[in-house]
Amino acid sequence: MKKQKAKRKAFEPPRAKKSGAAKRRAQPPAARAVPAKGAGTNPQRVRAILQKLDEAYPDVVCALEHENPFQLLISTILSAQCTDVRVNQVTKTLYVKYPTPKDFAYADPKDLEQDIRPTGFFRNKTKSIIGASKKIVEEFGGEVPRTMEQLLTLPGVARKTANVVLGTAFGIASGIVVDTHVTRLSERLDLSRNTDPKKIELDLMKVIPREKWILFSHQLIWHGRKVCQARKPRCAECNLERLCYARDKTI
Repeated sequence: MKKQKAKRKAFEPPRAKKSGAAKRRAQPPAARAVPAKGAGTNPQRVRAILQKLDEAYPDVVCALEHENPFQLLISTILSAQCTDVRVNQVTKTLYVKYPTPKDFAYADPKDLEQDIRPTGFFRNKTKSIIGASKKIVEEFGGEVPRTMEQLLTLPGVARKTANVVLGTAFGIASGIVVDTHVTRLSERLDLSRNTDPKKIELDLMKVIPREKWILFSHQLIWHGRKVCQARKPRCAECNLERLCYARDKTI
């Protein structure tokens, strides 16, 4: 057995030595350098990002069509896992059929389910809308609360919905709206390295001036829809491109 092993070894072709150039070609390409932790939130860089957003979206507002704070609350509940365009299509007739919080509070659940069915998750949304409306009618005198603490007691209302209502309807900067667009752009712009919306909001609140909180969220949402899209960001059209070092840039 030992002789056979030795014989096979004798017939192995000699391995060619790689030159220095060949070794360099054989090595995998170097990965893109990852900025140091906190580099993205450098105050000077954050100011530059805000300036570019102001240039691109100076007067943007919430895309959900509404006439009062209560309608905005209902529209925001409906917008979960649904586009604002679809919500606006549904609410054109919805707010005619149910013009007041009382109308929603004591609506027939089966009827309301069918009215909001195109927005998806209509059973859960119906429970939230009726529950929130009843609490507003019975505990808040028919008026939408103006504090984060009170809004969070309403069924179906979490921080995102509360921030939308407080910021857009009342001009109260209690926090920053974090939806799917804000989540994605916060990561791409290295403003947050968290994935949980609550942690992302805290990260953004630390680096974005409070007077910018309301407008900033609208700007990121619009930028995410128009330019920095999820599947294929349109980096060539982005005025933030030079400030962005996302790994999935298309240029």
